[in-house]
Amino acid sequence: MFKRRERREPHLWEALISLLSLVAGISISIVIYGMDPQIPMLLGVMIASLVAYRAGYSWAEIRDGMVNGIAKSLEAIIILLIIGILIGVWILSGVVPTLLYYGLKLLDPSFFLPATVLICAVTSLATGSSWGTTGTIGVALIGIGGGLGFPLPIVAGAVLSGAYFGDKMSPLSDTTNLAPALAGTDIYTHIRHMTYTTGVSFGLTLIIEVVLGFFFGGGEQSVEQVDEILAILETTFEINLILMISPILVIVFAARKGPAIPGITLGAISAAILGYFIQGNSYEEILRAAYGGYTGETGLDTVDNLLTKGGFTSMQYAISIVIVAMMFGGVMERTDQLRVIVRWILGKAKSTRSLIGSTVLTALGANLVLCDQYMSIVMTAEMYAQAYRDRGLHAKNLSRAVEDSATVTACLVPWNSGGAYQAATLGVATLAYLPFAFFNWLSPVVTLVFGALGWTIVPLDKDEETMAEVEPAETPAQAS
Repeated sequence: MFKRRERREPHLWEALISLLSLVAGISISIVIYGMDPQIPMLLGVMIASLVAYRAGYSWAEIRDGMVNGIAKSLEAIIILLIIGILIGVWILSGVVPTLLYYGLKLLDPSFFLPATVLICAVTSLATGSSWGTTGTIGVALIGIGGGLGFPLPIVAGAVLSGAYFGDKMSPLSDTTNLAPALAGTDIYTHIRHMTYTTGVSFGLTLIIEVVLGFFFGGGEQSVEQVDEILAILETTFEINLILMISPILVIVFAARKGPAIPGITLGAISAAILGYFIQGNSYEEILRAAYGGYTGETGLDTVDNLLTKGGFTSMQYAISIVIVAMMFGGVMERTDQLRVIVRWILGKAKSTRSLIGSTVLTALGANLVLCDQYMSIVMTAEMYAQAYRDRGLHAKNLSRAVEDSATVTACLVPWNSGGAYQAATLGVATLAYLPFAFFNWLSPVVTLVFGALGWTIVPLDKDEETMAEVEPAETPAQAS
């Protein structure tokens, strides 16, 4: 039974069995039974491994695919753990309560949702990080929105819309640098070309948020609730603007392109020190909040629900999803099953319209299968770069299509590292905030419309074509 077969390329139908086993298993588990996706995902890994073995791959090769897939997610796992610690310490030390306090005082409920989008967009533009934005400002805005009476999935959608707009358009963002480098163009050409589709998506998002704000914001009950929350916060914590040093440090560190892990750690340590002096927190209390999170005991359910979160252990669920998902993606990539599917899709793209559509769908599919936005960007851009040149299309068309789809939709997939991270950080299930993350799902839709109508699709001129043949774009060795 275990005799080594001669290795061959997997058939298309075999690769599709692996893919459909994952999607169907997860869908049945979540939608029909309301259960967690880890075990169906693990079954998907087993089926993909059996398909690979049938194609002649050895167990060592299959295992290496799993291990390499997990290895690619290790930095994300470390960030998840430190963000959990950061949130717990920030609440205990009074950083989050202070942000809540002044946010509730200053933000008008009727304009809270568009203001949330803009605040997160500016923060993410300045730092180049959607994860850093949601893990700091986003957590506070979730609390403020809950205090103002907004459903948390709607607030989470506004946070993510702003955070991913900045991540997508900032020259400091790793994805914004990675996509054009792989496609074969420069970052500023890439950003300028994205302004067409991104401007439409962002404008539509702001219009929707303004309308939703009038439906959900305001009212006497909301004002009374806010006053009660403010009184509880003043009683329970020492509200002090000095505590803003911690989030400012994180934002400045990220804006200066400092590594994510040291920056987040600095934010947690500085908050612990400030909390020791301002709130009078003991060393034991700080360790307990860092490990198990903060538990609100104010007597007011609204405040307790807002503040009971964070801690090292709070990220274990998300990490388990990331590990299993990356095992599946690693097997699919190492055993060429994903390459077979993409090549089949590419063979169907006979026109510019279908080529752009195939690029978007491939990036979306890669987020479903490879479970990581960086892997999705790398695979899609590398697969289609030559096809765009053969069609006489400028590389910025490819880089825009990739980023309009791969970067912004990772957080909409529950088992993707982006979706697992955002759900754990914001405290809102991925499928709950998905309909309200307007910018994230509008972006690929707008790109498809632009491609179908031929809007802003730029041809490759002869000089650029010659340069592309002589000096191909350098591929980054690693996305930081």
